Amino acid sequence: MAKKYFGTDGIRGRAGEGKLSKETIAKLGLAIGRYLQRTRPGSKVVIGRDTRTSGLWIENLLITGLISHGIHVKRLGILPTAATSYLTLEEGASLGMMVTASHNPAHDNGIKFFGPDGRKFGDATQEEIESLLETEFDMPFDVVTGNVVDDIPVRKAYLDMVVSSVPKKADFSNLTVVLDCANGAGFETAPAIIRRLGVKSVVIMGDQPNGQNINKDCGSTHPGELSKAVLAHKADIGIALDGDADRLIMCDENGDVINGDQSMAALTLSWRADGILAKPALVATVMSNLGLERLMKAQGLELIRTKVGDRHVAKVLNEQGYNLGGEQSGHMLMPDYLPTGDGMLAAIQVLSVLVRSGKPASQALQMFEPVPQLLVNVRYNGVSPLERNDIKDAIKQAETEFGDTGRLLIRASGTEPVIRIMTEGDDPDQVKAIAEKLADKIRS
Repeated sequence: MAKKYFGTDGIRGRAGEGKLSKETIAKLGLAIGRYLQRTRPGSKVVIGRDTRTSGLWIENLLITGLISHGIHVKRLGILPTAATSYLTLEEGASLGMMVTASHNPAHDNGIKFFGPDGRKFGDATQEEIESLLETEFDMPFDVVTGNVVDDIPVRKAYLDMVVSSVPKKADFSNLTVVLDCANGAGFETAPAIIRRLGVKSVVIMGDQPNGQNINKDCGSTHPGELSKAVLAHKADIGIALDGDADRLIMCDENGDVINGDQSMAALTLSWRADGILAKPALVATVMSNLGLERLMKAQGLELIRTKVGDRHVAKVLNEQGYNLGGEQSGHMLMPDYLPTGDGMLAAIQVLSVLVRSGKPASQALQMFEPVPQLLVNVRYNGVSPLERNDIKDAIKQAETEFGDTGRLLIRASGTEPVIRIMTEGDDPDQVKAIAEKLADKIRS
């Protein structure tokens, strides 16, 4: 069933418009309240948010709909997505909601949803809520009032869990770190975590949110400022989070960005050496570099690929018993610790690899030679260009040109009207030429 409201990671859009209009959010709160009233009457919901100004009214409208169906709500305040997920489980809630648009600019917002196990909603639950949205709320309903409480101190359970993941013999006392919080959901929790590691020195950036500056020239989507700060402070490593702090991008002591595939490779080999890798495999998406796949094979390990989106990675991890996975973009999932991906959990694990290696980050975290890869985003209006026959023909022609020497992935974004083109192959000129040809065709 094609979904009207839910995308690849909950609901996301321009705050105040379309599926994020005030009317729709009000109906969504009612629909979720009705869904819980039917399935778990009198249940509890926890709700967190990032720093966007629109998060306040979205949260209030959702709560109004929930309590009108007798649902009890606990507000967690501003904290990372993974903290909301974890506290859904810890608090015995029937549902967790995180009001965030992740790495998107401040004018966007959205909602991520978690079930009682702290994991993201599956398609069946999304479809049931969408059905309620479409059919239920032009009709009267009985109001049964729930209650709302604020519980900011409960976040300590999340902080303790993340810090407890530090491997034995990981000494951070000689480490100088730059931390960019993206003016987002981790602006308080991330510095608290890094300081609890006992690092020699930490330089904090992006910790002055004003409701409009989340992800603005900072964080994982703009690592240039992080690189400059690492060089200026002669730091050993830089850490950048995104708006809801579930994504991690790092840079080494030279200011060079460390690709997410490299971080996952370093963790996989370290976990195998420590005997904590559940199975001899890493779960990643189709976006991960061919160089990572070649490294895994050379090390006697398997790279298991999924569709794009951390929820697809999580599904394979949870259903098949693997315990490490992620995305090239910086999402990393470690279900032994938290139900969903968390930037600071991943950062601690990678920092542990670094300090135990005794090498600089440029050596310890550079695990393989990446195959040339190019990502191009093409924005569009109206119907997806991928529905057009001439575009389909162009894609087939590009795949024929690559043959066995390269790889093409082209897809529509699940969160914005953008076509994402990824080309990869041993010949960088061919990689660039095919990507540009497809992008021009789509723009036309």
